[in-house]
Amino acid sequence: MKFTISKQSFLDALQQVQHVVSNRTTLPILSNVLIEAQGSELKLTTTDLDVGVSGTVMADVEKEGATTLPAKRLVSIIRELPAENVEISIDSKNYASIKSGPSFFKIIGLGEDEFPPLPKFEDAKEYKMPQDVLLDSLKKTSYAISTDETRYVLNGIYTSFKDGKITLVATDGRRLAMVENDLEFPSSHEADVIIPSKAVQELQRLLSDKGDVIIKLTDSQVAFEINGSLLVSKLIEGNYPNYRQVIPNNTSERIQVSRDAFLETVRRVSLIASDKSNSVKLAFGANSIDVMANTQDIGEATERIDVTYAGAEFAIAFNPDFLMAPLKNLDTDDVYLDLIDEMSPGVIRIDGSFLYVIMPMRVTN
Repeated sequence: MKFTISKQSFLDALQQVQHVVSNRTTLPILSNVLIEAQGSELKLTTTDLDVGVSGTVMADVEKEGATTLPAKRLVSIIRELPAENVEISIDSKNYASIKSGPSFFKIIGLGEDEFPPLPKFEDAKEYKMPQDVLLDSLKKTSYAISTDETRYVLNGIYTSFKDGKITLVATDGRRLAMVENDLEFPSSHEADVIIPSKAVQELQRLLSDKGDVIIKLTDSQVAFEINGSLLVSKLIEGNYPNYRQVIPNNTSERIQVSRDAFLETVRRVSLIASDKSNSVKLAFGANSIDVMANTQDIGEATERIDVTYAGAEFAIAFNPDFLMAPLKNLDTDDVYLDLIDEMSPGVIRIDGSFLYVIMPMRVTN
């Protein structure tokens, strides 16, 4: 096997697939990238047996073939090469010779036969949607995925294909983010699945704001075809909790507030919050919100935001990180705070199909 390729093209293609590779693998082959040279392109594939990703890149292929090489080391070498082009040849023992300008490297690979193949999706349910819509939906929800591995069904995004809509939900039990979008598919394709966090991260790396993504679904696997790249992942098995029952039905107050101003104010005031008492208090008065933090042994901070509000005076406290997370990932000018009282969950909404439920914190005055 022998090919010549532009250094930058090769590096970009390798970086697109290298994140799946685990450093702590017990199977040496899983640390490698499968490289298949055919026609005028290379196909690169990596997997950790749960998530797999493959992509293609144009190359001048002199001799077709396949091998696997250590992914992270190969990326490190290609990144540092001095010339614009790279020539790589692999012998029958899977030794790769890498030449670029005055540089020469030889690295030892493993045969491609040992590399686990990515699953096939022949009888899968298939959906098609704009990449930018999926990317935006993931951005608005993925930060709320739980990292607590004891509640493994929450370690991913619940994805529901029902009633002509795709619904994405993420929660860690203390907050919940949800987005719905219209999507055309036959009623026979209705399904509910949980896509693991690692696949969600890779998906966000691969998606762009142009073109469509093809989603393929079986009982235990999901695949995403994006601009010539393929991402496959096992699904999380288990029953996702009934998230709709934590969304308050009738809130008593709705306050419209500038997203940027709210985010910056909470960020500044939260500088006084400590790890122990990590909360900021929102006090609602006539046409204003006072954002406050008070920590013993540190000090206090207050900042006022002007809003249109004529309801009863009351105060509610939230974890500032949880409060800022949706504000950072939305792009609307304004958000709506839907509130009931000091002890009930608050809801952040926008003019669109997004909502974010956040549990209040009990705070002593």
